[in-house]
Amino acid sequence: MRAKHLRLRVVPLVLALFALLFAGHAAAQANLDIDTPAIRSLTASMQQRHAQLAPLYASGAVGITRDGLVALRDAGAVPLAQRAQVNALVAAENQDRLALYREIARANGHPEWESDIRAKFGERWIARASAGWWVQDPGGNWRKK
Repeated sequence: MRAKHLRLRVVPLVLALFALLFAGHAAAQANLDIDTPAIRSLTASMQQRHAQLAPLYASGAVGITRDGLVALRDAGAVPLAQRAQVNALVAAENQDRLALYREIARANGHPEWESDIRAKFGERWIARASAGWWVQDPGGNWRKK
C-alpha cells in the first residue's frame, strides 16, 4: 500500500520535471518565421509603429524587456504632455507583440508553445536592438546595449 501511495506522489513530480526540461525544446522546434495573413497584419502594424518607437528607444525612455515586450523605462525622458501618448504607443505595441506570439504558436499547431515563443522573441529583440538602446538582462535589470 505504501509503495502505491509513493508512486502516486512521484509520478506527477516526474511529469512536471519532464515538462520543465523539455519546455524550451518547443520553441527550438517552432517555426518562428511562419507566415499567415494574421502574422503579416501584425508585423505590418508593428513596422508602422516602429518609426514612432525608435526615437524613444534611442532616448532611453522606452526599453525592450527580457520577455519580448517593450516598457516605459524612464518616464522622465518623456515630456509630461506626451506621456499618455507614449503609454498608448507602448500598450499598442505590446498588444500586437502578444498577439504575434499567440498567432505564431497557433500557426505551428501548438498554442501551448506561446510562452516559449515569447521567450525566444525576447532574446531576438534584445539581440537585434541597436547600440545605445536599453534592454533587460535575464535577471530583469536594465542595461544600455
